[in-house]
Amino acid sequence: MNDPQLQATVLIVVIPLMISYAIPLLGWRWRESGYYVAQSAIGASLVCALILLHGVLTQGTIHYHLGGWFPPWGIEYVIDPLNGFIAVVVCATGFLVTLFSKESVEKELPDKKTRFYTIYLLLFTGLMGIVVTGDLFNLFVFLEIASLAAYALIAIGKDDAPLASFNYIIMGTIGAIFYLLGVGYLYIITGSLNIADLSKLLPPLYESKVVLIAMAFFAIGLAIKIGLFPLHGWLPDAYTYAPSPVSSFIAPLMTKVGCYVMIRIIFTVFKPYFSIESIPVTEILSWIAAAGMIMGSIFAIAQSDFKKMLSFSIVAQTGYIVLGIGLANRTALTGSLLHILNEALTIGVLFSVAGAIVYKLGTSNIYQFGNLHKKMPFTMAAFLVGAFSMVGTPPTCGFFSKLYLILGAIEAKQWVFVAVILVSTLLNVIYFFKVVEIVYFKPRELATEKEKEILKVVYANGGSYKENTRELDLLGRNEAPLSMLIPIFIMAAGIVLAGIFYFDIITGVIQHAIPSGI
Repeated sequence: MNDPQLQATVLIVVIPLMISYAIPLLGWRWRESGYYVAQSAIGASLVCALILLHGVLTQGTIHYHLGGWFPPWGIEYVIDPLNGFIAVVVCATGFLVTLFSKESVEKELPDKKTRFYTIYLLLFTGLMGIVVTGDLFNLFVFLEIASLAAYALIAIGKDDAPLASFNYIIMGTIGAIFYLLGVGYLYIITGSLNIADLSKLLPPLYESKVVLIAMAFFAIGLAIKIGLFPLHGWLPDAYTYAPSPVSSFIAPLMTKVGCYVMIRIIFTVFKPYFSIESIPVTEILSWIAAAGMIMGSIFAIAQSDFKKMLSFSIVAQTGYIVLGIGLANRTALTGSLLHILNEALTIGVLFSVAGAIVYKLGTSNIYQFGNLHKKMPFTMAAFLVGAFSMVGTPPTCGFFSKLYLILGAIEAKQWVFVAVILVSTLLNVIYFFKVVEIVYFKPRELATEKEKEILKVVYANGGSYKENTRELDLLGRNEAPLSMLIPIFIMAAGIVLAGIFYFDIITGVIQHAIPSGI
């Protein structure tokens, strides 16, 4: 393995970590520096991720031993096709969302920019550490770095954000405890924390109750962390009340990285046959995921707040990914990994659109979106792309990820899950069509506070003020800033391109990323 690839393995974590410490010092002198420095750091990590993915696909797995200590005694970073793929997804999405964040942070957090980008980079550092580490306890450390940063970023929002963050802290801590107990139980019986070492030591011990309990702890802890139904209670409020740049970052990435950890533990730390044949972990996950797909969509239908609707949609979409994990065949897992890519882009687009709407209208109430396509035509065009992908309309990536999940369910002869995917898709259509109908075909029901003030001036000399009026549209086009539109459109284009070139993505990357034994 050549030296640049080895260095990239550690730099992908070290660069954002070190820069996060530099931002407060730079911000003390240059208040506007936080955004540019954070963008540069994540951009550098993206370059490292691309180098690593190319290296692992052409030359094989990359190992980096921290401090020169060889595993299993020392911590190592390991890059294989699975986490190489996830690293590129996380870095690319993070880079685009950071580009989007500038104007939104200026408006929503004008006095907290330096602190925001400091914690923002710590969150990104935690996510990258989770992805590249080859040690279960080190993974726990990075998991908590990411979680603590997310708690802080959510808490700086308005209204019920502190309460939402508090609930997230409680549930997140419970999830972390379950995960850590699983790590402890495996260490008790094997004396090792290295993932590769554990995969060799555990098979003779699969009959041990200690190992069975460890697996149960892992499954419960990760289910909480990714917001899998019915352990999702913390997620909708946390993502809804967080500042727009925060929800645009954590919504597409936090649960997807958690799903990666679930894949890693179920199919790498433990051999696949253990979770499929020895104990019914995958079967249980499949049924829970199916319930989440239906219930998350039903809850989304009932929402009037756009961000909360999207948050419940994440509960449903997480169910799709976990269903593919639970079906545990190559076709279904291909669908899961493709859905991770799809959801990172789709949720990134939709929450960024929500942020742009909040930036312009000051609200995320769906019933104030009437005729919004006239005021924000480009933003709403990107919303349509995201909505079509969420529903699963070709040629978007969402169609092909759902197709592979359906084919995986057929291969497993689980016809009930085919029906669940189709019913959930129909429910997706219902709640997204509600937004499309209001945006494109209905007048505004209520004016925002800013528009009320403008209309009062308009009607001051002869007309009475009306809250329900089509004349709101006469206020003219009020599109999001270009710094918001560019990353939104890049992600929207990514959704379409990932759909058009889905076969190349699967054959070139995803098929190599599926763990052996499946």
